[in-house]
Parts: sequence; structure tokens; C-alpha cells
Amino acid sequence: MKKEKEKRTKRSKPAPAPQYYTSAVNIPVRNYEVYYLSAGEKILYFLLAFAAGGAVAYLFYGGVGKNEFGEATTVTWIWNVSIIMICGLICGRVYLPIRAGQLMRKRKAALANQFRDLLDALSTLLGSGANIQTAFFDAYDDLSMRYMEGEDILKELANINAGIRRNIDIGALIRDFGNRSGIDDIKSFADVFEICGRSGNYREVIRSTHHIISDKMAVEMDIETSMSAAKMEQNMMSVMPVILVALIKISSPEFSANFSTVTGIISTTVAVILFVAAALIAKAIMNIKV
Repeated sequence: MKKEKEKRTKRSKPAPAPQYYTSAVNIPVRNYEVYYLSAGEKILYFLLAFAAGGAVAYLFYGGVGKNEFGEATTVTWIWNVSIIMICGLICGRVYLPIRAGQLMRKRKAALANQFRDLLDALSTLLGSGANIQTAFFDAYDDLSMRYMEGEDILKELANINAGIRRNIDIGALIRDFGNRSGIDDIKSFADVFEICGRSGNYREVIRSTHHIISDKMAVEMDIETSMSAAKMEQNMMSVMPVILVALIKISSPEFSANFSTVTGIISTTVAVILFVAAALIAKAIMNIKV
């Protein structure tokens, strides 16, 4: 019975989302809703988090088990190695998905900026008299001069242009792009493009969408600029406890011995929990979205 339950649990576990899909023209296209770290990235970020977590753990909890003369004993060495390894491994394990999420959001933000440039190019080309198919072909050449080969927007344009050559509906191609990107602006553009494009008024659709997205990004940039000082202060406050404890242990070894007592360990743990909670709350408060 236990084996059957284990098999059912394994079967019911959802499979991870794929990093790439196959488009309507049999081209691998990216799923922007996920970010899988490469082996090199996993090793690098794990080691960085391990080193940072181990160092902070040693700073706050190191030195337990010293004798009456303040000399390290075997218990001290075992304790120090244990807390460095345990906290380092926990920090490394926790940081990897956090870093993957950061890189995913960074990639989506870059794609949103690139999409705005695409709308700018399309609006200019349609304004000069090109039809919608020619505008997409020429937009690829235009953006190729702005971005390095391999950028996401160039890959997406190549996929759209390949679909146009095979007489696949442009609206469906943009719809697929929007769904995979997870970016509301691209999804909204796909909706408007499919509805208003039936009348052939692509120029107005693209022009208005470009105007809206540009205004939205300008507002986001203004908010980011106004919040930059507050975010810097919040980051400084987050590392201030580490700096203060380090200064105390360097300047006053006798006083820092209190950190190694049972009361000191409990007090330090409570303080660390409070500081982490405060940092998370401050980050959530300053995470303003337009």
C-alpha cells in the first residue's frame, strides 16, 4: 500500500514548465515565465550565498565553547564549522530560486523595453506607407542595428516573420508571443491588434499602443528615480546589524563574549528574525507597480 501511495504521489507531482516551446513554424521559442539557472550559474550563486551565509553565521554565533581564558576548544572548532556549514548550505539552497526569480524579472523588463522599440519601429514604418507585413520585415533589420544578435526581441521577430512567410495570421503569432512573455502590455497589444486589425487600421493601433507603453514606462522610471534613495537607505539598514556586530567584536572582544552565552544566542536569534522581517516588509512596501 505504501509503495502504491508513493507512486501516486510521484505521478501527481506537476512537471516543471518547459524553458522553450515549439512555435507554429517549428522554431524553439522561449517561455519567459520561467528561468532555469545553468550549471555554472548554480555553482557561482550557491558559492556566493554559502560564503555570505557562513560568514554572517560565524559573526553572530561563532566562538561558543571557549574556556575560561577565552581560548578556543575542540567544542568551539566543531561549533564554528557546524554553523558555517549548516547556515551556508541553507542560504545557498534558499538563494538559488530567489536569484532565478530576479533574473527572470530582469529579462522580462528588458523584453518590455525591446518591445517598445519594436512598436516605435513599426509605427515609423507604417507611417512611411509600408504595409503591415513589410513593416515587420523591415523592423527586424532596424532592430538588428540596435541590438546584438541573439536578443530576445530579434528571436521573436524572426519567429513572427517566418510565420508571415507561411501565411500564418499575425494576430495569432503576436498572441502566442504575449502569452509566453507574461507581460501585460504585450498581451493587451495582442488583444487590440486582433480586434482593430480586422479593419486594417494597424497604424493607429500600433501608434496608440506605443504611446501608452511609453507613458507607462516614463512613470515607472520616475517612480524608480524617486525611490532610489529610499531603497539605498533600506539596503544600508539591512546590512547595518552585521557591520555593528563586526565592529563590536573587533573593538571589544571582552564584551563580544556575551554573544556566545545562552542568553546572547537567544537574543541574537530574535534580533536576526526581527531584522529579516523588517527588511522583507520594507522591500514589499517599496515594490510599487504601475
